[in-house]
Amino acid sequence: MVNLYYVLIAAVGVERLAELVVSKRNARWAFERGATEFGRRHYPVMVVLHTSLLVGCVLEVWLADRPFLPWLGWPMLALVLAAQVLRWWCIATLGPRWNTLVIVLPGEPLVRRGPYRWIHHPNYVAVVVEGIALPLVHTAWVTALCFTVANAVLLAVRIRVENAALGYTDARV
Repeated sequence: MVNLYYVLIAAVGVERLAELVVSKRNARWAFERGATEFGRRHYPVMVVLHTSLLVGCVLEVWLADRPFLPWLGWPMLALVLAAQVLRWWCIATLGPRWNTLVIVLPGEPLVRRGPYRWIHHPNYVAVVVEGIALPLVHTAWVTALCFTVANAVLLAVRIRVENAALGYTDARV
């Protein structure tokens, strides 16, 4: 099962690279239309943290010889897949406005369809679920714990920046 887990981590890594390609294209589109970027200082931290999740999963399973426990691994895999579906639903809903950066187009209304009908930041729900579930597919609990704590700190900053940039005044996440 270890080799299949490494394939899963590689697939998630390829997916992240695809997201960066989409993000770069969308950023160019937005800036051509007068968009403004917010919160650039925390972005490198986010890149390092998300890269560390993937590296941590591989290293912990390999170095600590973490087993695959079917009663834990299969439900966690289902959550990882659900997180990917939610993430791509967010990307599809926002279309060219989706980005890994905090970019706001002046004069554009907030998107209130798709998963954004219920929550301001559904992509972060996907990130949180993935950050817990992906390591636990193969019992990499230290990686799950470390990523989750660091990600909570980062998201506290990131969500505050996004809420201010988007002009949210209600308390929804």
